[in-house]
Amino acid sequence: MSKPDLSLAREFEASLAWWRAAGVDCDYSDDVTAWLADAPLDVASAPAAARAGTQPAAPSHEKLRDATQQLNTHPPAPAPITPRRNLLGDSPPADLAAFRQWWLTAPELDASGLYPRIAPRGPAGAALMVLVPQPEEHDRERLLEGPQGRLLANIFVAMGLDDGAIYIAAALPCHTPMADLAAIGAGGIDAVLAHHVTLAAPRRVLVLGTAAGSLLSDVKDNPLGGMNQTVVNTPVMVSETLDAMINMPRLKARFWKRWLEWSA
Repeated sequence: MSKPDLSLAREFEASLAWWRAAGVDCDYSDDVTAWLADAPLDVASAPAAARAGTQPAAPSHEKLRDATQQLNTHPPAPAPITPRRNLLGDSPPADLAAFRQWWLTAPELDASGLYPRIAPRGPAGAALMVLVPQPEEHDRERLLEGPQGRLLANIFVAMGLDDGAIYIAAALPCHTPMADLAAIGAGGIDAVLAHHVTLAAPRRVLVLGTAAGSLLSDVKDNPLGGMNQTVVNTPVMVSETLDAMINMPRLKARFWKRWLEWSA
């Protein structure tokens, strides 16, 4: 049987029929189409300089001088400053038990209400106080109930410390997403934290989070320095947050090295 002699038209028609039977009945293009392009310029309403294809004239020296003078005369408004308040009031908590109760109930702290307030835990006069920026998101009854708390417990085991003998606290009473600790501290929480440390009276303070460390004025920019309280002189070490060490395991090695240097 000989092969039929098909014309170019018959071959083209057969090709189209094959693609049609395959379900392809539209033409597609790989070229980019600007569906969200700006509306076409109305030439009639465009400035004469634009229609002529020329650039508008640069502002004169007089206009630049006048604009500079106006800026100097009317400078931009400064960024709003967080008003500072006396959160402790005229009768601050006199002991650690009173502070814990005040921490959970005081309206002056202005908790958002989205997350519960979590009390610090541990004995007064502990050999070590650990300060974190805030409770974990899912903390309900105990501070650091989640993955950060599990990492901290493992750190205590490696240090040879008893979890129950360590005072653990947070700079904020409840979990606060995207908390600006610098602004919150300027609003008065730094004084609360200083009073808290004084009442806890630890022999050393480990701050896990540079933002929390910035609330302690005497240890700013000095992560291995000391913090002077009104009653005691307490050595302080500031390191990365537990959350950062979970996300970047290499920070654990750096923390451990600094801990060995500081605790020695």
